[in-house]
Amino acid sequence: MKKYNFLNQFYNKFLKYTPSQKNNFFLTTENAKDIEKKPVSPAKSLEPKKLSKNLNENLMFIKTKYNSLINSDIVIRNFTLIANNHEYNASLIFIDGLADTQIINSSVLKPLMLRNKANTYIENKTNSEEKQIISEFNNNDVIIRKIKKFNLKNYIYNHLIPQNSVTTLEKFENIFVNINIGNSVLLVDTIDVAYSIDAKGFKQRSISSPQNEIVVRGSQEAFVENIRTNTSMLRRFVNSENLVIESSTAGKISKTQIAVCYLKDIANNDLVAEVKYRINNLDIDYLTSSGQLEQLIQDNGSSLYPQLIATERPDKVAIHLLEGRVAIIVNDTPYVLVAPGVLSDFMSSPEDANYKFQFSNMLKFIRLIAVFFALFLPGIYVAVTSYHHELLPTELLFTIEAARETVPFPVIFEILLMEISFELIREAGVRVPSPIGPTIGIVGGLILGEAAVSANLVSPILIIIVAITAICSFSIPDFSLNFTIRISRFIYILLGYMAGFLGIAVGMFIQIVLLCRLKSFGCPYITPFILNNNKRSLTSYFLPPIWKRENRSNTVSPKKKYSQGKISMLWKNS
Repeated sequence: MKKYNFLNQFYNKFLKYTPSQKNNFFLTTENAKDIEKKPVSPAKSLEPKKLSKNLNENLMFIKTKYNSLINSDIVIRNFTLIANNHEYNASLIFIDGLADTQIINSSVLKPLMLRNKANTYIENKTNSEEKQIISEFNNNDVIIRKIKKFNLKNYIYNHLIPQNSVTTLEKFENIFVNINIGNSVLLVDTIDVAYSIDAKGFKQRSISSPQNEIVVRGSQEAFVENIRTNTSMLRRFVNSENLVIESSTAGKISKTQIAVCYLKDIANNDLVAEVKYRINNLDIDYLTSSGQLEQLIQDNGSSLYPQLIATERPDKVAIHLLEGRVAIIVNDTPYVLVAPGVLSDFMSSPEDANYKFQFSNMLKFIRLIAVFFALFLPGIYVAVTSYHHELLPTELLFTIEAARETVPFPVIFEILLMEISFELIREAGVRVPSPIGPTIGIVGGLILGEAAVSANLVSPILIIIVAITAICSFSIPDFSLNFTIRISRFIYILLGYMAGFLGIAVGMFIQIVLLCRLKSFGCPYITPFILNNNKRSLTSYFLPPIWKRENRSNTVSPKKKYSQGKISMLWKNS
């Protein structure tokens, strides 16, 4: 006992760390709560919200917010503006790298600074007192022109800025947003408005082929990170004046641009209002991708199943828009969201509408089989080998038992080992550089699998089960649904090991109940499979012939019920 006391005293004296109490600050939970309770400093509330007529005051505040003494990419060009033959102090603010300096030099600074007819011309209208702009009188043989009703704001906007996109701003918040997205902002002394001039010139990726949604027969263009390029592609594919693209922002700090797109003569007003309501009521600091927005506006965030369609194909989005759905484009993201999304949408390929209905329906049937095997095959194998031997033919049963005779582990350990190994190989193939990716697959799939069988760690038939499951999972068109199947597969493996077919049946029952309860923006998630109300439409799972697809899906209750005439091929009946 004395020995332990001695060791305890030695530890407390020489080894135990005792924090110093001399510091003047703490970062504990209690102190953090006290700090939150303290009133906010009034300095923030004293910040001006609107522009003043004093240029120096406006510039001082903007320089302070942008830390212009530290930031090297904030450009503030001070110059003298000539308007109506008078000089005014002005400043042009933009971010180097986001704005096109050539456009600024030729279309902004040149017409504002150099003398020309636009900025030196004095209009003389004497028809009425209201239209009279100038008056002249002689003072010591010097003609003095006195401007009576000259409006500098309108004069700059209408005469001096020959740019196609110019907006007037009055609040500092809007000024910062426009500067951050690449516009140049003009401030002029004696007026309390600023001019946002579209002069974006940052480098961006050009339109290329889709990387993850490859089709054989269909468009070979994909969305890019620029929101205006994406909206222009939608305009080109839809080609309708009824296409409405409303702008919005999300994120108190990032102020990410969002575009909500829909056809006003087809889309349901309640659906459009619900989408805009969810986007405009997000209390977040930043939003950097459409994947984050998808999680923030979906109905049930705890569900494994995707509830919004995420695609990089503009032709796919155009089809959904023409069917009455709503598209959501997030700036700096090449994936566009479509609301709502139901189960059949994630099991369909964009090129199904381009094939004959016989070809498309055959492929859709194969996908159903692939989903079944990817979801249940490993669990069924575990259940049969653990509980239900009588279901197998005698020869097959003896073959399986002979293959597993030298394996020292239970079947659950085998299949979990192979499934986790395959998930590791798949993740490694995604992360490594492209030239090495196929090598990782060959090494992992062939060499490691063969080595595991030779070392008697797993049975050969289990390698076949895992390989078939992997091939079936790659046949699922949507990446998000593929993730859902992969996670659910592990659940069914455990259920099959614990209770055999009974456990799998209970898991299927729970999953079907959850799917029946799930909704996406008010639309039932499994509508095409349960209700027979989309039989003659493009959104039904098994497609009818193209001349019989006259109905739009009433899942979203579109304003126009029919997409084509009862007799679409008039040339046959003329």
